[in-house]
Amino acid sequence: MYKLALAWLAAMMLASPLSAADAGKPTVVLVHGAFADGASWNHVLKILHDDGYQTIAVANPLRGVQSDARYVASIVDSIDTSVVLVGHSYGGSVISEAAVGKDNVKSLVFVAAFAPDKGESAAELSGKFPGGTLASALANPVTLPDGGADLYIDQKKFREQFAHDVSAEEASLMAATQRPIAKSALDEPASAAAWKSIPSWFVYGDQDKNIPPAVQKFMAERAKSKNTVVIPGASHVVMISNPKTVASLIENAAH
Repeated sequence: MYKLALAWLAAMMLASPLSAADAGKPTVVLVHGAFADGASWNHVLKILHDDGYQTIAVANPLRGVQSDARYVASIVDSIDTSVVLVGHSYGGSVISEAAVGKDNVKSLVFVAAFAPDKGESAAELSGKFPGGTLASALANPVTLPDGGADLYIDQKKFREQFAHDVSAEEASLMAATQRPIAKSALDEPASAAAWKSIPSWFVYGDQDKNIPPAVQKFMAERAKSKNTVVIPGASHVVMISNPKTVASLIENAAH
């Protein structure tokens, strides 16, 4: 009897390759932005996993809008379910390019993110309204062999600039592990805008110092956002400081 029970349990495990993920639900693909990495989604991922969603946290190269978008698009092409494409910060520019022509992308979620129109760059949008202080918080650029430059946030200024509503200990770790972005990526204009044809959702904090809240409000309204959530007092990393709110919006976009 004991051996039969073990055999039945093993069969059940083999019959459920998606573990807790529910077949029929869309796959959630999360794209981090500059000065972050895939781990920035960990708190949101835990909630999505508990709610039965299959997820992929992409390692965004942060080299250029179009090249990064091609990379994300290749991941979307490999998925045999519908997709909710989620972008944080610069990752918003990437998902808006990557989703163009992808029939399995059912919705876009912009998490404190850029949603540029064709011809607009992240750098241009960030200066459209006052309130952004990123330029003064950057460390000296790192010169690359090809003559380009990588940008980091000064670790001493990281928490105040990027994550003031995150604990000092967690912000310190984030500052040390931040991924640099090529300066040219922030200056590169978008060649397409998927939010014009794919339903979009927005969430951001009203104390964001990287992308001024007024800019995010402008982009959400322009994209005819299905639902825009503004979190009082929140920083640029709302997915870390307010994961339940962000996960709820993503699940709303998945329904």
